[in-house]
Amino acid sequence: MTSDEQRQHDAGERTRATSWLADLGCCLRFFSRVPVPPLASDDDPAAPPNLSHAVRCLPLAGFALGLPAATVLLILGQTALPSLLLAAFALTALAATTGALHEDGFADVADGFFGGATRERRLEIMADSRIGTFGGLALILLQISLAAGLAAIIVRQGLDAAAMVIVCGAAVSRAAALWPWTLLDAARPGGLSHRFGAPSLSTARLATGIAVLINVGLTFNGGFSHWLITLAGAGIGAFGVGALAKARIGGHTGDVIGAAQQAAWLGYVAAYLMLP
Repeated sequence: MTSDEQRQHDAGERTRATSWLADLGCCLRFFSRVPVPPLASDDDPAAPPNLSHAVRCLPLAGFALGLPAATVLLILGQTALPSLLLAAFALTALAATTGALHEDGFADVADGFFGGATRERRLEIMADSRIGTFGGLALILLQISLAAGLAAIIVRQGLDAAAMVIVCGAAVSRAAALWPWTLLDAARPGGLSHRFGAPSLSTARLATGIAVLINVGLTFNGGFSHWLITLAGAGIGAFGVGALAKARIGGHTGDVIGAAQQAAWLGYVAAYLMLP
């Protein structure tokens, strides 16, 4: 390789690296309340996000967003606090980091899908910022289930295992939520896909591959069986929401993507607990 070819190769490598950093910054800013400075020369926080491409980094962003919750769990775990309260504090930290963005979508989907008799009425309810009975009950049951699940992991396998479940689950569940977004049409014009783009199949596959690799972290505590079953649990949760969205409103919305992430997260935790 000549010196000119080497310089061109190095420049290309730097461009690819900055592109990944820019996409990571985009995901962190869009899917959380964390004030993220520019991570690369072409990472402009003020520019409209191009999520169709940037979401390849969503599992990496999810892993990063799970770190504060895992840290809270590990620090408070050095006290005599009971496991259920430790899990509740960790979930609180996770919601504070993300701005409860996906929880909001989960509640809106519950209200719309089960509170409306027609497709149009369901979409109307989902667009209403007020929470209804179905949404409130769904959120309560979701958080109770997650807290109980994390507490059970703490009791069975310790704080390190629960912390790993939080960060790996945050990555895998977000990758799983990309599939309803990718495979379904938009349920309403001017929605999430129209404004920010929809991921292609290749982008969703890449993000899923990254999440699968991140999930290898579970093998330090649970082994290959936990790695595999949690991937299946997250997939079932996300695709279940996608199938329901197809039947109830004919496609996806931003709320559906958020609900798919939460269902995948719950499926991930539940699947982990299915094995000893």
